[in-house]
Amino acid sequence: MLTEKNNIMELKDIIAVPGMSGLYKVVGNNKTGFIVESVIDNKRSMISSSQRIMTLVDIGVYTNEEEMPLNQVFLKIQQSGKDKSIDLKADVKKLREFFKSVVPEYDEARVYDSDIKKMLSWYLLLNGKVDFSKVEEEEDKVLRQQEQDKPIPKIHEAHGPKEMAAKSSSARTRKKV
Repeated sequence: MLTEKNNIMELKDIIAVPGMSGLYKVVGNNKTGFIVESVIDNKRSMISSSQRIMTLVDIGVYTNEEEMPLNQVFLKIQQSGKDKSIDLKADVKKLREFFKSVVPEYDEARVYDSDIKKMLSWYLLLNGKVDFSKVEEEEDKVLRQQEQDKPIPKIHEAHGPKEMAAKSSSARTRKKV
């Protein structure tokens, strides 16, 4: 399940577990759950299969038009060259200003301060360990493949309305006394 090449992980292998700090990569699974390894200190632990997990590929940021995948946000931060100036202990206003300079179209009403701080901390953890542009290319391939694999609906003539049924009715009405 883990796809690493030259010590570079893919974003699809990274998960966040509510109630547990940090990010984890899935190493394996068994009957009772998943074996995960911390991205920070490489310690392994067990997660129950009933516990909720979120893969980072499935997380998006609200924008004015539609959701933007987290990998695109990370890619924008990386391409801006401002990633060296991220200070998680800074004032909330400064963090919002930084995020607005990188992702100007984000929805300020639906993206909370805690969300911005969490995304920036995740970026700092993953920068240099994950190739964000590679994830974008793979998602595009998957979307194109899904569009090609869509079944073409077949129209059967036998399932249409019958002409006779539309012309006459066999129902009788009864007078009430």
